[in-house]
Amino acid sequence: MNKTKYQNFDNPGGSLKNKTGGWRTYYPIVDKSSCINCATCANYCPEGCILQFDSVKTKQPSLKGKYYEADLDYCKGCGICAEVCPVKCIRMEKQN
Repeated sequence: MNKTKYQNFDNPGGSLKNKTGGWRTYYPIVDKSSCINCATCANYCPEGCILQFDSVKTKQPSLKGKYYEADLDYCKGCGICAEVCPVKCIRMEKQN
């Protein structure tokens, strides 16, 4: 096998190593004041990129957070989070 042509063939990485959020056409916007902290969006996210945050200012993930937000480095913009949100506080916005 020609190793030069297939350099990364035997070490493909994964979604944590390869930030794939740049593929998306849409991205989720969360209305933080309407979020009821139910975690439905995070449970249904196929990429596992929705994190719980405590404060808009610190932007540090927290298990005792008050709202959820997608990590746009990994979010592919599928819109499942917006579809399953029971209070419809997530809307999908077109990526520029």
